[in-house]
Amino acid sequence: MSPLRIGNASGFYGDRFDAMREMLTGGRLDVLTGDYLAELTMLILGRDRLKDPSAGYARTFLRQLEECLGLAHERGVRIVANAGGLNPAGLADAVRKVADRLGIPARVAHVEGDDLTAGHPNSLAAHAYLGAFGIAACLREGADVVVTGRVTDAALVAGPAAAHFGWGPEDHDRLAGAVVAGHVLECGTQATGGNYAFFAEHVRQDVRALRHPGFPLAEIHPDGTSVITKHPGTGGIVDIGTVTAQLLYETQGARYAGPDVTTRLDTVRLVQEGPDRVRIHGVRGEAPPPTLKLGLNRLGGFRNEVTFVLTGLDIEHKAELVRDQLETALYAAKSSPAEISWTLARTDHPDAPTEETASALLRLVVRDPDQNTVGRTLSGAAVELALASYPGFHVLAPPGKGAPYGVFEAKYVPQDAVDHLAVLADGRRIPVPPPHDTLVLDELPEPPLPDPLPPGPTRRAPLGLLAGARSGDKGGNANVGVWARTDEAWRWLAHTLTTTRFRELLPETADLTVVRHTLPHLRALNFTVEGILGEGVAAQHRFDPQAKALGEWLRSRHLDIPESLL
Repeated sequence: MSPLRIGNASGFYGDRFDAMREMLTGGRLDVLTGDYLAELTMLILGRDRLKDPSAGYARTFLRQLEECLGLAHERGVRIVANAGGLNPAGLADAVRKVADRLGIPARVAHVEGDDLTAGHPNSLAAHAYLGAFGIAACLREGADVVVTGRVTDAALVAGPAAAHFGWGPEDHDRLAGAVVAGHVLECGTQATGGNYAFFAEHVRQDVRALRHPGFPLAEIHPDGTSVITKHPGTGGIVDIGTVTAQLLYETQGARYAGPDVTTRLDTVRLVQEGPDRVRIHGVRGEAPPPTLKLGLNRLGGFRNEVTFVLTGLDIEHKAELVRDQLETALYAAKSSPAEISWTLARTDHPDAPTEETASALLRLVVRDPDQNTVGRTLSGAAVELALASYPGFHVLAPPGKGAPYGVFEAKYVPQDAVDHLAVLADGRRIPVPPPHDTLVLDELPEPPLPDPLPPGPTRRAPLGLLAGARSGDKGGNANVGVWARTDEAWRWLAHTLTTTRFRELLPETADLTVVRHTLPHLRALNFTVEGILGEGVAAQHRFDPQAKALGEWLRSRHLDIPESLL
């Protein structure tokens, strides 16, 4: 059988609107997917549904289909997206209305069963991460468009592959191969040069190379192997580095658990087959765990912030004064915030040529269950200091009324606790049984390390001269994947970047649990930093609430590097 060509047109809710048209017109495709959901998105959609019970899905997807459903029909491209969010049935009905209005004979199906909110009354949204076989059932029954709620991101690719090639739940290796391809595709242009650690090498040659990266696609073969590529003539790059970076994104150990299969990331092998073509092979899979991940989103209270600008001399004393004044006022108020946190960013430079570069930023964040406490109380205390605090007192913006923030929590439920259903265009409801074979997830022993480099002269230099990195969030934890591009650099990295050294390089992690996972075939280390993001991205616990730049901070840190590698 010829390979199945599956493209991606969205990596998040708000991604490039024109990507769907670009992918449909840029070259041949069999299936076009779109990933619209993230932990934060589920909270946003949950708040939408509070205002309007008929809402709860990604409206951007619907507008894209109004422009592109005819193109997809003409080219025979089937569309699979998780844009249904909290209301896949509502989105399916809306897509049918669009198709009817445009006169396009599209059969629209949806997947449901992920919504367990009723069993968690204190949550705004509680959704299990479903697998690929609901999507596969819809496609096998002839659906042209399949919309889902909360499924794993990789299921958007594994489902069409299973339907096309006739894979069953027991085909663990093939499913694992499709999961790897799906994980590479799920974040869109992150696989084609977006957010790429070594972007500067390409910008130096031609800044236009990364101006408008094309979205990725995977050519999936019947045995589960795949080639990651993009449409001819589109921007960006696809090489072992960009694919490795995305493979490490938001993963942890060698076992990558999902509803259909546990993918062995330590078996993944990459080969550069040609320009913008990377082959993924060797992937092995195991039976999935007996549980499904459940994402719980709830409102945590209200938050507010104000940033004070400190200019010129005596920055530390200015910060000390205003902090003392604000805290005294807040604690003396009738209702003081439950949580008060300060961060001083020393963005100031001595003898600076501009006022902005002579200034530091002092950020105050408050949280409380009561909106007035973080709104009126904070704004009153801050504004009253305007003529009574440090010299040069001003703020970037006055505090607002306070905004609600969310809390994300991951739990686990038995696979058979959900009623996974494929709902077809004619109303038929096809049950999707849980996997027959499961395997309790267990960590693999750490693999042997390569031989260390022989001793030699070293030079103090940034880690990023040798290693790439990509980081992201999983609930309250951060993941930092680090990889080397040569075998010699890997020999050095594997022995040098221990968890102890990691904490030394990133002092904000010094008191946190850091776990290291080794992936020799990718010449990579994956670090999990537990609790650094507090209660998740929606709580905005940290300056970088999704840990997107944590890896770049690590790459900027200096250590002794062998001169032979520089």
